[in-house]
Formats: sequence, C-alpha cells, structure tokens
Amino acid sequence: MSVHFSYFSRNNTLLSGSFTNTGKAPYTQLYFGASLDTLRNSAYSRFIFDLDLTDLINKIQTGLISTGCTGFSGMTHKLKMVNTSSFDRAQLRATSFDLNLIRIPLTSGATGTPQTWDEGVGYDYYDVRTTANSPFGQLSPTTFSDELSYSQRPSNFYQRSTIYNWSQEGIYSNINTGFTPFSSMTIVDTQHFEFGNENVEFDMTNEINSILTGGTTGNTGWIISFPPQLELITGLTENYSVGFFSRNTQTFYEPFLETTFDDYISDDRNTFYKNRPNKLYLYSIIDGILTNLDSEPSVIIVDSVDNILSGPLSSCLKTTGVYEVTVPSITSTTINTPCTIYDVWSGITLNGTSLENVINNLILLPTKKGIQLSPESQDPILYGFDYYGIKQDEKIINTDIRKVGVIIKKAYSTNELLQRIQVYYRIYVKEGQTEVDVQEWTKVNRSYNQYYFMFDTRDKIPNEYYIDLKVYSDGAADTYKKQIKFQIVNRK
Repeated sequence: MSVHFSYFSRNNTLLSGSFTNTGKAPYTQLYFGASLDTLRNSAYSRFIFDLDLTDLINKIQTGLISTGCTGFSGMTHKLKMVNTSSFDRAQLRATSFDLNLIRIPLTSGATGTPQTWDEGVGYDYYDVRTTANSPFGQLSPTTFSDELSYSQRPSNFYQRSTIYNWSQEGIYSNINTGFTPFSSMTIVDTQHFEFGNENVEFDMTNEINSILTGGTTGNTGWIISFPPQLELITGLTENYSVGFFSRNTQTFYEPFLETTFDDYISDDRNTFYKNRPNKLYLYSIIDGILTNLDSEPSVIIVDSVDNILSGPLSSCLKTTGVYEVTVPSITSTTINTPCTIYDVWSGITLNGTSLENVINNLILLPTKKGIQLSPESQDPILYGFDYYGIKQDEKIINTDIRKVGVIIKKAYSTNELLQRIQVYYRIYVKEGQTEVDVQEWTKVNRSYNQYYFMFDTRDKIPNEYYIDLKVYSDGAADTYKKQIKFQIVNRK
C-alpha cells in the first residue's frame, strides 16, 4: 500500500453570532459553553474546510494510482489533523465529546446556487481595542481598533462571500429550523474524544470515492463541529475548547487527506511454484517510460509443446504501465518439476496499433522447494543493504518521483542476494525525539530482478526525512534504523 496526501485549499472557523473571520489563523479552536458576551446564553464554533483533490484525480486518470485490480474498494481516505490543545486561558480543555464531519450543503436556499465560499484574511478571534492615551490596552466602548490581524471580511457565521450569505446562519440550524436543519445534513463520520488531546482521524473513504466516481458532484467543502446537544448547552460558567493545526500552520503538522492505495508488486517469476497461486507482471516501457496500453492484455501459461496449463487469464493495471495477472495453482500430474514453462501475453495494443504477442519463460519449481520442514527452527538472518535512487543526505526538489532500489544481501556477504523475503519500509520525520510517520510500514515491491519502492515528493512537505527498513525472518522482525536520510526542498 502506498499513500498520497491531499491538502486543504481553504479553511476558516465560524464563531456563532459573530462576523469575525479567522481564515489565516494557524490553528482552529472549536469551543462550546458559556458565551463570552452577554447577548447569548451559549457560544460555539465550527471549522469549515475544502480539499484540493486535483493531484489525486490526475494520478488516477494517468494510472499512477490504479483501481484496475481492486476497484475503488481498495482505496481508503482519512482526514488527519494534529491536536494543539488550547491557546486561550479563558477556555478549559474539552473532554468526553464527539465531533461530527459534515458535508456543506450544495445549494443555497431555494435558488440552487452552489455554496462556494472564501477563506478570508483574519487571524485573531477577538478585536483588541485600545484608547489613544492608554498604554496598557484597557478595553473601552469609545476606543478605536489597531488590531490589524482582526477581520470581519467573509467568510464568517453569516456570510460566505462579500455579497452572498449562507442559506442558513452558521451553514445549518442546530435547532432544526430554517432552510437547512441539522436533520437534513449529511454526516460523513463521527469521532469520539475521550481526553480531548487526540488527533482528528475521520474516515472519508465513501465520501471521497463518491466524488472520484461522480456519485457526488459540486461539493464545496465540509464542516467539523460539536453535536447540537453541546452547541446548545446552557448553564455553564466556563467555555470548553479543543484546538487543531490549520492549513496556515508554520509547523510540519499541516492537516491533510491521506489516501492509501494498493500498488504493491510481488513478482513470482523467479520463485514460481507448482500447486500454489503465483503472480506475474508485464512492464510496458516505451522509450524508457512506463506507459499504459490501450487495454489490459490477456495471458495463457503453456508448456514446452504449447499445451495450455492455465488461461486465458485477464490481467489488470496495477500502476502506470504495469499489468498484473494471478495464475491459479498448476496442479497437473503429468508435469515433472523443475521445468521450463512460458507465459504468453496477447491482445496488446498501443495507440490503436496491435503489437505481437509477448512470450516470456520461467521455471516451474516443485512445491517442496518453497517449504522448509525441520525439527529445529532457524536462527534469524542478519541483512545488509545497498540503495540507489536516493543518495544519503541528498537534497531532493519536491517535483521528483524517485524509484528507490533496495539491494538485500546476507550480512557479511558480498554476492548472496535474497530472492523471496518480506521487506518493509517506513518514512518519517523527527520533531525533537518524536518520530512522526509520513508513511507507515509498507511492503517493498518485489519484481523478478529487484526490490524497490516509489517515492513521490510532490505531495510531501519540505523537511528532513528518514527511511527505516524491517525484515521478517523465522518469526523475528529486525528493524534497521535510519538507513537513508534526505531532505525535500522547495523548487525556487
């Protein structure tokens, strides 16, 4: 499984009963409880955001992220935001609460106008006013404002742009009245927070897949908010809040949508066993570039005298220019192993031109070759690694896609390469002594002649990155720390 990150295109926090805009604030504070003024019995805020899915859609259209083998069911999407706790001493940390992820309604009132909205340029939650002769900043009803980071320009609780209002104040009504009652809203996911210091991790899989397949159109964003029961709570003398980094943070913790997809390649051409399913791949390389064919080719497996052992079999697009076929177990009792067999790929067309069949050979190995039966367990093996594709301490421009090759050998051996082992990689950054996962443990691809993985820098935040490796052997998992260290830098 690989990952793709999509980031926010805009965000803002709506404060109940207020024209305040905080679109440029580096964090959002979601609060409920006592009002900070005397006009309302309770106060609350809602966070709104939209996602830039352009790169994700482009990768799907070009086949770099392919659904050919798994469909969209093999793709997941999670919204992730890092908790900041609270920034206001007047507010207590909220605990034991739920947050809802809600789709912004498409249309405005009875007009059917899409509810597009602007982020705004505000930063502060409060308008700090000072008198002309007051050096200490005391509040006064007759003062002027010198708080340049405070703004009432839309969007806010009432307005989505300078000349258009939300169809309902605050986007929806928590008392189920007006054009947009809460009961009419589409709740995408709900997350429970026991202690109030947890990070946001909403499951948006069905929501985003519906957008990608055209089932949901015209979407203008989402809302994160407390349930109506908390927004409407009265009788409290305190205000409770939880904070998360927004898209304008200057830290590494910019919120994002994490898309995971299955592009794992496990080529059995060198270890093709009888009496078990095996996978084979066809690599379509045109002028040195992996390129999609017009359609998926089909495959048959034949012996040396052209007897069909399996097929015809349909292939599927695994990633750009790579086609996968799963060959069912070959169980024929008339075949003596080891022996040479052939995979024949047909139906190959490129730009409307039919190409001749591709015929490859492989060795069908006896079943027992891949099984080790012994009265004693084996000692775990130590490994050594060489790499290509990323250099140690290299500075990589964030427009690159790197193929990182991993050469795996037995430790203290110069030429004993290992052909079929379980190898995983992990990519992370460091914040002090804390390791922050960018990509969790993921299997390293195994082709017939190399181990490798693809690393796309285009959706990664500039920072210093580390890669660890993990190898499983005889029930043990050995982790090899900081095998590669490199930096991603902005292109100027």
